[in-house]
Amino acid sequence: MPAETSQARRFGKTRAAQAQALLEDYAELIADLLACDGEARPTDIARRLGVSHATAIKTIGRLKREGLATSLPYRGVFLTPAGEALANKVRTRHRLVVAVLIAIGVPAEAAEQDAEGIEHHISPATLRAFSAFLKQYAGGAP
Repeated sequence: MPAETSQARRFGKTRAAQAQALLEDYAELIADLLACDGEARPTDIARRLGVSHATAIKTIGRLKREGLATSLPYRGVFLTPAGEALANKVRTRHRLVVAVLIAIGVPAEAAEQDAEGIEHHISPATLRAFSAFLKQYAGGAP
């Protein structure tokens, strides 16, 4: 077994990554809802993420505390410029991961599902390699 401090550090890093992934998912969904529907209501966010309304409210509060979102009474949630930048970054990563998975033969629906997990934990070096792969073997990046 690893030393306690080493093991605790690894678990802490994993929890921090999961917490960041959660914010990324919310930012991306809020951006999508705003683009499609013109508004992102907590009720819609909760339904689309498959979480309770209370959970959505709690995470939206965290987005607001971190300067990624704002809200207005009776109007829903809006992204700040930092939140929009995060959503765009996540969307770009997602599209790249999906494109690579499809290029290697993964069915589109499975690629979309798998990308939801991979996109949050992939390193910049791997993203660069994915992009280079697509340019060289699959006719270009997404």
